[in-house]
Order: sequence, then structure tokens, then C-alpha cells
Amino acid sequence: MVIDAAREVTGWAGLVAKVLLHSGTAATMRPAGAVVGAKLLAQGRAGMSTIFRVRAANEPHETAFVFEGRRSTFGEVDRRIDRLASGLRRRGIGRKSAVALVLHNRPEFFEIEAAMSRLGGAAVSVSWRSTVHELTYLLQHSGARAVFFEHDLADTVAEAARACPELRADNLFAVGGNARPHATYDSLLARWPDRVDDGDDSAVVIYTSGTTGRPKGAVRRFGTGQVLGFMAFLERVSLRRGDVHLCVCPLYHSTGLGFASMSLMMGGSVVIERDFNPERFLATVARERVTTTALVPTMLHRLVALDDDTLAKANTASLRVMLCGGAQLPATAAARALDRFGPVLYNFYGATETGLVTTATPEDLRALPGTIGRALHGVSIRLLDGEGRAVGVGEVGELYARNRMLVAGYHNDDGATNDSMREGYFSVGDLATVDADGRYMIVGRRRDMVISGGTNVYPAEVEAVLDAHPEVSQAAVIGVPDAEWGERLRGFVVLRGGLPDDARACAVELRAWCRDRLSGPKVPREWVFVEGLPANPTGKILKRELAAWDGEVVRV
Repeated sequence: MVIDAAREVTGWAGLVAKVLLHSGTAATMRPAGAVVGAKLLAQGRAGMSTIFRVRAANEPHETAFVFEGRRSTFGEVDRRIDRLASGLRRRGIGRKSAVALVLHNRPEFFEIEAAMSRLGGAAVSVSWRSTVHELTYLLQHSGARAVFFEHDLADTVAEAARACPELRADNLFAVGGNARPHATYDSLLARWPDRVDDGDDSAVVIYTSGTTGRPKGAVRRFGTGQVLGFMAFLERVSLRRGDVHLCVCPLYHSTGLGFASMSLMMGGSVVIERDFNPERFLATVARERVTTTALVPTMLHRLVALDDDTLAKANTASLRVMLCGGAQLPATAAARALDRFGPVLYNFYGATETGLVTTATPEDLRALPGTIGRALHGVSIRLLDGEGRAVGVGEVGELYARNRMLVAGYHNDDGATNDSMREGYFSVGDLATVDADGRYMIVGRRRDMVISGGTNVYPAEVEAVLDAHPEVSQAAVIGVPDAEWGERLRGFVVLRGGLPDDARACAVELRAWCRDRLSGPKVPREWVFVEGLPANPTGKILKRELAAWDGEVVRV
């Protein structure tokens, strides 16, 4: 299809104007902030650095972050970013250099991202949970010239760094405390610098979850396309000036960093928690009068699983938007959240590689529980079968997306980039259906699909049936080799009451539950009852660990 360029520009201009007016951002923009913002956007600058430049010019005394009882203003943060960029430049780190962040959630995460943007370099987000082996690979693969690490991770970082000859020992910086003999983060801020202009090669490298193998580094560069992608999302989900966003998702993942950044861009402030605890989450919402937040499904599940008395006492009246994504949202968890918190839940679909693709409103989730919603403005989606042919309504196909937020590719991995692309569309391997109203539903992942007796079985469909059982807290389904059927299904189940006294009787009951709702090949014949399922920090179940299960299996 040929796109009329003039009509596209007009459409985007109208959308941006609508969002800025509705959010209150346009009405409160002062001349100083408008001039800085217009200049940077005209130069194609739209990264973390730009947010703080504009906000510091527009409202230097407004709160940017709240962290562990300490509040910092936009003016303070912007000056710290310049000082950090100057300190790094004095150490030879600049354009096209990469630094790694091995940090818990904290304001310094944003400062480092913005400082590298001003230098024209790349900030590489790494899980603080990484082992020495994992961290060594990530540092070598990314070519990191410096590492900012949580001070209590010094031993892990130092051991990994020794295997990276190009990484100087004096470029390891402890954050949040001392870790002698390493330098501290604050030592880079010692001198007052000149203003540092934004670089022209800035990027963020976010390593994907790696649920099936070694993680790949998705390279995201920032320009007007990134801003327009945010605006398409904000047309559907209202973030406003003056919002207080609670950040509990890990900042080294796109969900945590992306929505916190979006809130800052639209005139909000961010309350940062180091990690997620459901009771503390509720207390923070009440104390800080939080208006928006983002969770992964595992967090939402833990939240709605709190006892009724705790939830009834919680003051969440200020909460207007609760975003959920990063993994599949069970329909039962969505329904409980809507019942307990009201029409505030929005489910979104996207990936580190694609940015935001679809959004489901509370109304969508009531109409089709578990849906990822409809495509955002400017997003084109194709559902393709194994031969690359488009599938029809209700049929399963691999989801390919194209929009203005696609990453530049995978760092040092052209093969993986090419394998994921088809005619300008990107896929991360998710399988989906679409209904007649344009609402998409994820049914599984390409690599998770099970073929039993010649029938394609999508584990997500079976998991949704199990999740609906009143005694089931969480479930995962995998395929295991079978001499007769090729593969058979094995269900891993977490019960609300803990491990069962009679595992076989429980398996018989669950099998009967499934047989009433699913055709024969989709019904698990093997059952494993566990206290919890292995998952990465974004809530994705690590099925490779389930495949290695060597404990008790109940066959019925």
C-alpha cells in the first residue's frame, strides 16, 4: 500500500496536538522550555537527555524523582547529568562509546542514560541479577568501556571485568556506597562543567530477556519517531501533566524505563522503588498519591492475590492508570484487577525490539478478557502462517509489526536481525489471533507451540483454561517427547492452597476440568505440582527450566 506522505504528516500533527492539549502539557509550557524543546527536536534529539533539558528550562524547581525519602528537582538532575557527562569525557568515554549499568532502580539510572546521550554514546542495561558468566558475556558483547554497578555487586563485576581486557579497572564505578578500591559514582561529579551538548549517535542497548538462549542486545536510537510512537500510545492512554508515576518494574527492562520516561516527558514526576512488594506498593500509592504505574503480570497477580481486608483498607483512589505488559496477562488476573481497582487497567503489547504495538483499554478487557487490544496509530500488523501468508480472522499467525519505534537491530548480530525481519516488519516470535473488531489475542510463542498427534497446540490456550480453575494460582504448559504422539502436554500448576495432599486426585480433577473445555490433544496427560514457577524479572515463565524438570510427574 502506498502511503500519502502529506496525509500522514497531517494525521500525526493532529494526534500530537490532541495529546499535548488534553494532557495539559502544552498549556503549561513556558517560552524557555518551548525554545529548548523546539531546537532539540529540530535536530532530531528526543532521548532521555532532551526530557531533562526541556523540563529544567521550563520548571527547574519541580520534583523529578522521589527515592528513599529524597526528592530531587529537574534543575538539580540536569546539572548532575552535565557533570557526569563531563567526568566521563575526561576519562575518554564519548561518541560511540558504551557503558554498562548493573543497577537496582534508582535515579542514577536516568542520569547515566542521559549523560551518555549527551556524549553521543550508548547506555547498556544489564540485570543486576546476572552471574559472573552472564555478565562477562554481556560486557564483552557490548564492548562496554565503563561499568556503573550497585556497590554490593563489586565482587561479581570485578571478576567479570577481568575477562574484558579493553575495560579499564579505573572505569568501574560503585553507586550507592563505597566498594574500594573502585571509584565511586560521586567522584565523577566532582568538578562543575560547561554545558554538554547532545551527541548525534546516542542509543540505548537493552538486552532481551533470554528465555530460550543467550540474550540479544536491541539497539534503540532516539529521534522524532520515538516521540511519535509515544504519542500514539498516549492517544489511547491518558498521561497528564502533574502525574505521579510509581516505578516498580526493573529499569533495565523496557517496561520500567519506557513508562517512567514517558511520564517525565509529559510533565509528571517519578517515585522510584528498588523492587516490588505488593503491600509496600499500596502504601506508596496512598502516601505519594500515585496516579499512574506500570506492572508486569506477575506483579499484578501478587497484588490482586492479597487478602480482601488488606485491599479494602488500601487507599488507591488517586490511581488512574495501571499499565500491564511484558508478558501474557491471564484473563482471570485482569478481571480481578478491574473488580478491585476499577476501570484503570490497560494491557499493552510490545517488545524491546518493536516498542509499543497495541493497547487494550479497560472496556476492551471487559469485552475480551486477556486481549492485548487494538493496533496503535501508525502501527501496521501482519499475522502470517509458516509460509508467510496472511491468516484470516480467528486464525493463528505469527505477529509481525512495523512502526516508528522499531529498533535499529541487534547489536553485533546481523543474523538475528535478519531472521526477525520480513519486508520491514519485525517479529519476536509471538503467535496471535485477531477478531472482527480488530482486537488481538496472544496465543503463545512460535517456539513454544506443541504438535501432538499432528495437531497444533498453543500452550497459552491451555494455560488460560487452567488459570480459570478456582483452586489454581498459576499454570504453565509445555510439550515433552512422546513416541506415539510426537509430543504430549505436561502441565505445571501452582495451587492457591499450596502443594496438594493427594497429587493424583488433584490431577484427575484438573484433567476433567480441561476435558470439559478443550479438545483431546489440548488436555495435559502429565501433571507437576510446584510451589512456584521459574520466571524472569518481567514475569515471562522460563520454560527451558520446566523442560529440564526431573522431579515427580503425575500421569493420568
